[in-house]
Amino acid sequence: MGMRILGIDPALRTTGYGVIQIDSGQFRLVDAGVIRSNANLPFEQRLLEIHSGVAELLAEHRPDSFAIEDLYSHYQRPTTAVQMGHARGVIYLASAQAGLYVNAYAATQIKKMLTGNGHASKGQIQMAVKLQLGLRDLLEPADVSDAVAIALTHYHSTLQNALLK
Repeated sequence: MGMRILGIDPALRTTGYGVIQIDSGQFRLVDAGVIRSNANLPFEQRLLEIHSGVAELLAEHRPDSFAIEDLYSHYQRPTTAVQMGHARGVIYLASAQAGLYVNAYAATQIKKMLTGNGHASKGQIQMAVKLQLGLRDLLEPADVSDAVAIALTHYHSTLQNALLK
């Protein structure tokens, strides 16, 4: 029996997502893309667009696990951090409504897991995702490859934890 994981790279404008399926150690990309919120809409409507998009993905793909990038923001931009917190909140709400626990991973942990370097570039992450999934092309935009990287990190972390028990 396989495992299906939804990875989310949260953002207010362009939230990346990636759904991977793992069967007998073989990875397959099921779906990937972005959920866009209209910057011209009021903030609460943008949050509704993000929530609705994630809820649709959860209903359509019925993942076994849900993983998201942990919140990171520079202290010089507290407003951005608060707004991202709201976006993450509606994503967490969609997950709770679907009965899934949210697994959060720091950006440095994701980069280290996929490339061995906690400070890898976006291009290095895109290449690592391409190689692990056996894709012909890089996933674009980077938000999409980041979301798939989050899903892959969850799988590898789960596997490592199982081996350590």
